[in-house]
Amino acid sequence: MNPQPATSCRRLKSNTGAIIVSCFSTNSSRPQHRNIYKGGVDTFLKVHERASHTSQNQRNGVDILRCCMDASDQSTRRLERHGITERSEFVLAIRKKEQTMDYRQLGYSGLKVSELSFGTGTFGGGTEFFRAWGETDVNEAKRLIDICLEAGINLFDTADIYSNGLSEEILGKAVAGKRQELLISSKTTFRLGDGPNDVGSSRHHILRACDASLRRLGTDYIDIYHMHGFDELTPVEETLETLDTLVCCGKVRYIACSNFSGWHLMKSLSISQRYGWARYVAHQVYYSLVGREYESELLPLAVDQKVGALVWSPLGWGRLTGKIRRGQPLPQQSRLHKTAEMGPPVPEEYVYKVVDVIDAIAKETGKTVPQVALNWLLRRPTVSSVILGARNEEQLRQNLAATGWKLTPEQVARLDAASEFVPTYPYWHQRGFLERIPLPVPGSTQR
Repeated sequence: MNPQPATSCRRLKSNTGAIIVSCFSTNSSRPQHRNIYKGGVDTFLKVHERASHTSQNQRNGVDILRCCMDASDQSTRRLERHGITERSEFVLAIRKKEQTMDYRQLGYSGLKVSELSFGTGTFGGGTEFFRAWGETDVNEAKRLIDICLEAGINLFDTADIYSNGLSEEILGKAVAGKRQELLISSKTTFRLGDGPNDVGSSRHHILRACDASLRRLGTDYIDIYHMHGFDELTPVEETLETLDTLVCCGKVRYIACSNFSGWHLMKSLSISQRYGWARYVAHQVYYSLVGREYESELLPLAVDQKVGALVWSPLGWGRLTGKIRRGQPLPQQSRLHKTAEMGPPVPEEYVYKVVDVIDAIAKETGKTVPQVALNWLLRRPTVSSVILGARNEEQLRQNLAATGWKLTPEQVARLDAASEFVPTYPYWHQRGFLERIPLPVPGSTQR
């Protein structure tokens, strides 16, 4: 006997007096749900035709639609013949009203990005390293992107090296026809090819890499183009003049960097200012409750220079998923089995100490461990957007619930204390001169 998929149910009443039970399965297997919603399509069509002007009945209609479309392929086709899909105008309008997503200014620019964004490192699985993250194909990618758009996410992040370009290809196919609804962020610098110039931030490599990314993405512009790392062999002037050229010719809208040291970023900003070139408006950084080194140098610099933080791996390289706890073995499905040594080193006891406090706060708030960890990040200075990753729809929906609520100051203080780390020199020394070097995060003890 096949186990029944887990469901969450609520009763919905339409204006016709019909009672509809709305079940949203965490299992995408449609055959198990056939004929469950007998008559649901007819009920939905009545709601849509007779009561589409009232918000409550529209909302009921949306829920019934979800039931019908989850119920069977035949029901889906019937709705589509009436011109009704999950992307129908009135359905999207209702979902837009229900969104809790905030939009934040991206550093020193006029661009607004959603506080949560979606990372496509799980798309493709083209190499052993990225297969540990996920192997999302085009069809699944389309579904995940639709869920993101419905939730209010407008920024999707990729890079040329993600699965050797396959992530960009899948993203491009998945957003076909929706390009004007969203922003795309991509990156270059790291090696992609065997040639001596298939790496770095030289004019030669950037121009070729940008054109190749545009082809894979199937678009004629990239909204935010990052230097994935700092190239110390190429003159900074050469890199920034090339990026400015891409902005001037319309292939790139804004430029950003990733994984820079403080002096890398500050030197780049000063050169852009000197020559009047486009400047880095954002810095894609590693930052989490078990990885707070960003706060020592890069956060104060970002505050001073108005550089927005786009946070990658906000769950600490998979350590804050809620599946890693003291006295428990590593879960069978975890990228840490293959990638732990490639990511940030974190002492186990430190992780357990932080997770213990997150667990306690999760129980207090009725949230999950990842939701608490993500919400903490959304409260930090300079953070423009936190980049989510997800292997599947269930994981994505859970992470999206990190918005629309706030941790209390007392809960934030407990998380700060549990995740405090010993800073390197000169930051530990600067703690003794708070009179003139204040802490970058008010109320925190960390620098």
